[in-house]
Amino acid sequence: MAGLRPLLSAELLSIGSEITVGETRDTNAGDLARSLSGIGIVVHRIQALPDDLDAVSGAFAEALERADLVVSTGGLGPTPDDLTREAIATATGEKPTIDAELESWLRGLWSRRGMTMPDMNLKQAWLIPSAEALPNANGTAPAWWVSRPDGRLIVALPGPPREMRPIWFEQVLPRLRERGAGGEAANRTFRLAGIGESAVAELLGEELLRSGNPVVATYARADAVDVRISARPEPGAGATAGSAQAIVDATAARVQDLLGDHIWAEGDTSWADAIGSELDRLGWTLSCVEIGTGGSLATLLGDREWLRLAETLAADAPAGAHHADQDDAATPSDHGSTDGLEALARNAGEVGGSDASIGIRVRSRGDDSAVTVVVVLPGRVHRERRIAFLGGAQGRLRAALVAAHVLLVELRAGDSARASATPASAAAPPR
Repeated sequence: MAGLRPLLSAELLSIGSEITVGETRDTNAGDLARSLSGIGIVVHRIQALPDDLDAVSGAFAEALERADLVVSTGGLGPTPDDLTREAIATATGEKPTIDAELESWLRGLWSRRGMTMPDMNLKQAWLIPSAEALPNANGTAPAWWVSRPDGRLIVALPGPPREMRPIWFEQVLPRLRERGAGGEAANRTFRLAGIGESAVAELLGEELLRSGNPVVATYARADAVDVRISARPEPGAGATAGSAQAIVDATAARVQDLLGDHIWAEGDTSWADAIGSELDRLGWTLSCVEIGTGGSLATLLGDREWLRLAETLAADAPAGAHHADQDDAATPSDHGSTDGLEALARNAGEVGGSDASIGIRVRSRGDDSAVTVVVVLPGRVHRERRIAFLGGAQGRLRAALVAAHVLLVELRAGDSARASATPASAAAPPR
């Protein structure tokens, strides 16, 4: 809207002692930061605050001096320790009063259940003169949209994600877009496998990682290493060459050249999404059998209709031990036969009635995990051995990631018949 302050920067306040003492994990801040970044608003600071009036009101006052938009979550309940409304009133120098429409709505929530509303819930009908209530269809705490005289905004949201998210996506984001929030921005995320974060950083180089525009950042996720590229328009540059998307595209091409085959997906694609997409393309289904993984691969793939059978054997279970002994008897080294695991994978495919199958076995190798993978596809078999960083539960998870990567590569090779690949010994390095 013309004449209104541009909303280019934001700070997030997560309010509640349950967060600061570690009883509750704050997922709201990450969701909000990601959403704001997507519309071109830069989040400069995220704070977690206890249920203390001075601390919360001070945080609001200071954030309003630094940022165009302040978004809070939590502290909108009816109890005395829910202090967000009081804190905003203190920071803005305004006095809250009971709004008649909100009071009527609240009392209606109780009366339709044949109950009398407790007096303490009246504070959820409070408003200050500069605040507008945003309806909450999933709880008793309306959100606040607070417009400041200088054009800054406060948005106060309830803490439970099931209440916060609908209000944010259905009411707040549309209003922010109407305000012309943010600026032109573009981003792209690559998902990597078979390489650790430190190795990724070394390949990308300090110049690229320290760039102000575009911003190139690496993240070690549980299931991958991500590289995110984000950019803003370059002032004074040509409309095309200096656009945010053009900058991201040029940088993405450079990142792809540097990281090559380690990139297996983009955006928020999961392993199950990527593997499922290839199976759909080929018209295939999948079965899997695991030895010594604790079911890590099946957990990674999840409940998908294309996964026809998922079998897990303990390392010392009779079937698992028998086939492991069979493999070891052929050649005692880690470069020997995988006939036993292949037999299990083929059997899983037959029992599951699937077109493709995968077998994975994990065994301890010192402080790390030796991973054997056999992928059985129509017309060919691929066998591979790797060392996954760490042992125990972490090693089993990383072994599942190794198996998923091997499977995805083989599926992308298509259904053309070719000779079995030579066993590899590439390591899955630490992140």
